Amino acid sequence: MATVKNNPYVNVIIPTYNRANLIGRAIQSVLNQSYQDFEIIIVDDGSTDNTKEVVRSINDERIKYIQHKENKGAAAARNTGITAARSEYIAFQDSDDEWLHEKLEKQIKIFEVSSPEVGVVYTDMWKIAANKRMYFYSPDIMSKNKIMYQQALNYGVMNIGISTVLMKKECFDKVGLFDEKLPRYIDLELFIRLSKYFYFHHIKEPLLNYYDTKKGISSNAMALVIARKLILDNYFEDIKKNKKVLSNHYFGIGASLCSNKELKNARHYFIKAMKAYPLNIISLLAMLLTLSGQSAYDKAVRIRQRIKSIGLYC
Repeated sequence: MATVKNNPYVNVIIPTYNRANLIGRAIQSVLNQSYQDFEIIIVDDGSTDNTKEVVRSINDERIKYIQHKENKGAAAARNTGITAARSEYIAFQDSDDEWLHEKLEKQIKIFEVSSPEVGVVYTDMWKIAANKRMYFYSPDIMSKNKIMYQQALNYGVMNIGISTVLMKKECFDKVGLFDEKLPRYIDLELFIRLSKYFYFHHIKEPLLNYYDTKKGISSNAMALVIARKLILDNYFEDIKKNKKVLSNHYFGIGASLCSNKELKNARHYFIKAMKAYPLNIISLLAMLLTLSGQSAYDKAVRIRQRIKSIGLYC
């Protein structure tokens, strides 16, 4: 049994809700790290199962358990963990995912040799779904020693897995905590804020097993519409400076509305996308498809996804 230090170098924050059957694996993957100077903060977001008993059964003084009386959502749970953290670095682990053995060690080594402006180190992942394991590449847009705010505004930081990230605690002092109003894209929005002030470093190696269950908020089409609109509103003054980026945001809202079967509203956003940037041909095609009905639109999306999956479309 390891003994917790007064000031651990890394705090690992694990928010959880009713995952008593999975959280033990997530915790153990942290305890098994080759780098051992950490404290784990479990934030139980109002679970009604036996999560508390599972956590208490793991005998390690580096585990701290905090319980919300009611479910507040992932952003609030992470913010509770950040507030309780006492370390120089913060990492996040989802309660159904699994770190690989050298994750923290390799990330700490990057910080030790990087410039002070580097605030975030993230990695690739193994995506596991239906008993298949696929290499999931995180976005490789982060040029060395460069602020990537403009790319981030265009969703360039999408698909950086929060469980792959190690970041300096001072990042939160600079940009604030997770936005609890967002029903989705909570991580992406934080990364947009961070990209304005800090460099990102990409370790091009999968150091996390990400288990894709296709459940929860990520499958909620309306949550996606709300999140896209909030991000556009929050960053509109910067987004509108680039008409192509503004057009992409309008198109994204329209596509999300189509997924929610709101073709009339979607058509409005596709038209806005074309007005903002007339060369956005895909918005024109999407608008025309909405005139053909939901089934025609859905079929076109499935064909596009199939083509993309075999590498014929970027």
